[in-house]
Amino acid sequence: MEAARLARFGVVGEPEIGHEQFKGRLSIPYITKSGIVDIRFRALHPAIEPKYMGMTGAETKMYNVLDIEKAGDFIGVCEGELDTITLSSCIGIPCIGVPGANSWKKHYTRLLADFERVFVFADGDQPGKEFAASLARELPVTVVQLPDGEDVNSAYVKYGADYIKEKAGLNG
Repeated sequence: MEAARLARFGVVGEPEIGHEQFKGRLSIPYITKSGIVDIRFRALHPAIEPKYMGMTGAETKMYNVLDIEKAGDFIGVCEGELDTITLSSCIGIPCIGVPGANSWKKHYTRLLADFERVFVFADGDQPGKEFAASLARELPVTVVQLPDGEDVNSAYVKYGADYIKEKAGLNG
């Protein structure tokens, strides 16, 4: 898929020495203007735990930061790299993301302060609702609450891009 190619996703086939635990996982690079600043790894099979892994000692970072410059007067925020890429590349809503509901750092708020509208796409679970509520306390946001049990990616697959744009009030 084109979105995966543009995001430079890959699968770890022959890991470097000391990185054998990432074999067979999806590699998700965190790309900035200066290059790749981190890589996270996702299990490709639902039964494999942990679902996500990071490099030892790596600090949590904001994902898809290049969309901050591409965005016009609005931007989306969501939880998870795959949801971020789905919003940005497949649905057409510029978006940044964090790797989990508890990964937001206070200084990220400053990066979004100049946007007229910030949409938080909240997963349909308790952590997703809490993530949206915590951002709403820091920044004027429009919360786009996804149905119970859904995230951006699953809602996109189930209902399509127009459904998500409509929920955000961005259709038309």
